Amino acid sequence: MPVKIRLARHGRKRRAFYHIVVADSRAPRDGRYIERIGSYNPNTNPATIDLNFDKALTWLGNGAQPTDTARAILSYEGVMMKKHLLDGVKKGAFDEATAEEKFQAWKQEKEAKINAKKDGLSKAAADEAQARLEAEAKISADRAEAIAKKAAEAEAAAKAEEAGEEAANEEGAEETEA
Repeated sequence: MPVKIRLARHGRKRRAFYHIVVADSRAPRDGRYIERIGSYNPNTNPATIDLNFDKALTWLGNGAQPTDTARAILSYEGVMMKKHLLDGVKKGAFDEATAEEKFQAWKQEKEAKINAKKDGLSKAAADEAQARLEAEAKISADRAEAIAKKAAEAEAAAKAEEAGEEAANEEGAEETEA
């Protein structure tokens, strides 16, 4: 029975997420599977991957062949690297402690890259929000300035009109006295 590690599609239209499953290669894509070993959600940034590392490694060791996308996900999570190192131990290239040390170093480097990407995304979002806030404050200040200018003009017009009325009243009073 040829066994594959592949993705089974779930979710709604245009918002798919996937279960990472071990299945017989003759079974339908979303059909029967032997074991579910994780999930993959490409809708988030960066993509969310929940994987049972030990089960994936066991199935790879038993001869399950991952599809291209599943291989990329397993590689991203380090399962393929761990399998490669364990194959090196089997061949006698180095001992298991060295293999574990190499894997931990690789994993720390990978986590640093992921955290840097997340920090970059959050910083970009914060910078964008700050820029929008500054632009909004500038527009608000311009609007307040225009309103103040309009109010000053209206006040000056009202004073001029009032002065004109007083002058007219004084002229009218002089004419009545005369």
